[in-house]
Amino acid sequence: MIKPILVTTAIGVLMISGGLAQQSNKGGDAPEFIAAQNSDQWVFSKFKGSDVIGPNNEVIGGVNDMLFDKSGKILGMVVGVGGFLGLGQKNVAIDMSAFEPVPAASASSQAPVTGSKDPTNIKLKVAWTKEELQQAPDFQYFKPPADTASGAPPVTTGSGQRPSPAPTPMAPLPQQPKQ
Repeated sequence: MIKPILVTTAIGVLMISGGLAQQSNKGGDAPEFIAAQNSDQWVFSKFKGSDVIGPNNEVIGGVNDMLFDKSGKILGMVVGVGGFLGLGQKNVAIDMSAFEPVPAASASSQAPVTGSKDPTNIKLKVAWTKEELQQAPDFQYFKPPADTASGAPPVTTGSGQRPSPAPTPMAPLPQQPKQ
């Protein structure tokens, strides 16, 4: 019982500190390599799709994305709220300090608490209900302004439809002699 509490506390301290798995260079400009993940570090693939639960442990959304700045500091998570199978879903960005990591097995009242030894198997708990998050501002992804002054053709991803080639004129059909 005490071990999950200690793990949850340690994880919470890491989230509040603002820097996950950051290491300093030791005498040089070359970046260091990280050989392995520790038990107190998370990878984003664990968060993406993770359930976000409300104050009553009900699932109120799921993690869709992460927002971080140029220095690598994690600012928040983009949570999809509402909708069904992704349709009609609203994205809400929530500051990292608002999340409380809880062991996945203990977060749901339907699932019995198991003796899972994986401290990275968590759900993220917030103080808001689903209804409150649906009233929150819709997160808008950055859209760079269109570059119309340069006269250069617009950059495309290649995923659009190509225009149809102009139809080639057909040769006239040969005339049949009249009988």
